[in-house]
This record gives sequence, structure tokens and C-alpha cells, in this order.
Amino acid sequence: MAIRRTGFGSGLRVVTERMPGLHSVALGFWVLAGSRDEPPPISGASHFLEHLLFKGTRTRSARDIAEAFDAVGGDVNAFTAKEYTAYYARVLDRDLPMAVEHLADMIQHSVLRASDLESERQVILEEINVHEDTPDDLVHDLFTETLWPGHPLGRPVLGTRESVKAATREQIRRFYRRHYVPGNLVVVAAGSVDHDDLLRLLGDVMDTGPVLEEGPGNFHLRTAERPPEPSGRSRTVRRSTEQAHICVGTNGLSRQDPDRFAFGIVNAALGGGMSSRLFQEIRERRGLAYSVYSYHTMYAEAGLWCAYAGTTPGRAREVLDLIRREIEDVAEHGLSDEELERARGHVKGALVLSQDDPGSRMSRLGRSEIAHGEILTVGEMLRRFDRVGPEDVRRVAKRVLTQPISVTVLGPFRKGALA
Repeated sequence: MAIRRTGFGSGLRVVTERMPGLHSVALGFWVLAGSRDEPPPISGASHFLEHLLFKGTRTRSARDIAEAFDAVGGDVNAFTAKEYTAYYARVLDRDLPMAVEHLADMIQHSVLRASDLESERQVILEEINVHEDTPDDLVHDLFTETLWPGHPLGRPVLGTRESVKAATREQIRRFYRRHYVPGNLVVVAAGSVDHDDLLRLLGDVMDTGPVLEEGPGNFHLRTAERPPEPSGRSRTVRRSTEQAHICVGTNGLSRQDPDRFAFGIVNAALGGGMSSRLFQEIRERRGLAYSVYSYHTMYAEAGLWCAYAGTTPGRAREVLDLIRREIEDVAEHGLSDEELERARGHVKGALVLSQDDPGSRMSRLGRSEIAHGEILTVGEMLRRFDRVGPEDVRRVAKRVLTQPISVTVLGPFRKGALA
């Protein structure tokens, strides 16, 4: 079997997928800690911590870490999401011991120096400036805040200027010590990797505890809480932009919901590709937008579904009405048989094509293990998409798309002019 999984008494989990014919490995350390785990006064702490873990450990400087990967032509990076943080590298298989040693050291032994905190504070403030100067990115954060005001999932991953400026070393250190523990950690590797060799490498640099022969161990899964209600609110944010950036959407499905495969097909038909309804109607038929699409993001207790378009401000009302019309039509009538089969083929093909790259496989395994505590094979996922029928599509479309709809528009408009 290509995918192997081992749990340890400490709660650490290790997952590998061997890909014959490759000479590289994608390695990831996934931590069950993200922006939703932060109290509001330290919003952005998990992202701040992600930066600081690259600044040095008890035995290595930031330069040492960078030079180790550069010297072998490898890559090392990280990202923070709402429910987890991932540190990852891609190296030649012969350099896997180095990558394991360095990432394990960063995860366990970063020193979080006060001087590094101040330098990275300025870097993150610049990152926030860049984000706010990118309206087609910023509008999605504004939409999430509009849909779920006051909820942890509604807060931006980067935090705010105020919270980043106010963050102290002790606050970040407490967050680090609380969340970066073996029970919150999943180590994943895909490519030219031997599972038993990786276990030995980890045993040399971490206190893993004994291998579990059976039972759940001490690993942690996020507990699904009561889902946030979709606010149904509308919001216009005035900016001197050349385009109007429009987000329209509502609650989607949680990552445990059995209807998620059916709604994946609905989303693909609405805005998932060049043949989707929104793309064909708004871009191809009417020429109203260059970028138009929809997406579905799943969390522990809820999901977020959103349709986006960027258009000339003078045509924003027309585009907004067209998006609403397509949403209402699919909610009422579902998809045609042709649309269903085309969307099914789209999601299945995209899933299979994404597995050609070890980095993509590592990411899929990491997200599955950290979120579900189990991994569906690609074959099982394809079978679940195949089982979706017209009635499933109609049911889930009505279930999701008849909820209160929120709208966020960013552009050169007066408050309340559109949304």
C-alpha cells in the first residue's frame, strides 16, 4: 500500500505516500493551530509565530536554516490558515534527513527572541499593507467578516495592524507552548520516501513516545462547535479602485458533511471552470468581467461558499444581479443532466491531475489527517463523486443556496450604494 500511517503515544501522527520513479520528497509538519484559535486581543498570533519559527532555534540561526536548504537546491516555506499552520519543504530524497532535522528543530526549539519579534512585526505590517493594496484578495476577507461578524472564522488570518502592533513576546510564547505539542502535530511526506526510514529520522530528533499498535492515542482533532449563522448582511467598502470587486455567498458545508461531494459538483457547475454558468454568462456572453468564479471552503462545523467577480464600477449592479439570478435558478431547479456530468468530470479530473506532484499529495494528506484523523484515497473520493445523482444535486443546492445571502462590494461607491 502506497499510503502508510503511524500513531505514537505522544499523539504525533506520521503519514507517508511513496511515489515510485521520483527522486524528491515533499515534507510537511502540520500543526492544529490557526487564526480561529486566537483570542481577539492577539488576532494574528499564529501567523506571527509562523514567521518567528524561521528566525532561529537554540542551535541554529535564521541564516543557518536558509543556507542549509539553499545548499541542496531545496525549498522551505510555511503558511497559516484559519484551522492549522503548515511548515513544509521539498528536497532530494538524499537530503530528507537534513529537512527532518531542521523542521523538527524549528517546531520544537525556536527561541522567539525579542529582537526578532520587532523585526518581524514590521515585516507583517508590510504584509498587511500589501494585502490591503490588493483589492481582489482583500474583498474575500471583508466578505468573511460580513458573513460571520464576531465569529473566530470571520477574522483575518493576518490579524489587524492594531493587534500586530500590540502583540508581546510573552503572548506569542504562550500560544507556541500551548498549541505546538505532539498531539497537535502531523508529519507528512510524499515522493521518494520510505515510511520506516522517516520514523527513524523523527525518533532521532523528537520524543515521539511508543508506536501505537491500536487505539486512538493522544492525538487531537478539532471539536465541531455550533456553526455560525449566515448573517445575510450586505456591505459596501469605498476604495479608489479601477474595478468593483464583488463577493456574493453564504454558509457552505462542513468538512464532515456527507453532502460535501454533491455540493462540490454544484460549485463546479456554478463557477468552477470556463464552462461554468457564471463564467459563460458574465464573461463569455456579456464580456462584463475578466475574473469570475466561485469556491467552497470547509471548516470543522461550517463551510463558506462565495462567488466573486471583478468588473467596471458602472456595470457592478448588472453583474451582481446576474450572480444572484444564477444562484436562485440553481437553488430552485438544480442542474441539467449535461451540467451535472460536465461538473462531475471537472472535479474528478482536477483531483486526479493534482496528484501528479508530490507537494500536492503531501498537502492533501496533511489536510486530511489534521482535519479528519483519517485519509480517503483518491479512488474512494472518485467513487463518492460518481455516486452523486440529480436528486442529490437538487437537494444540496436548495439546502445551501436558499440560506441568507451576504454581499460585499469593494470599489469607488458610496456606503450602501450597491450592497
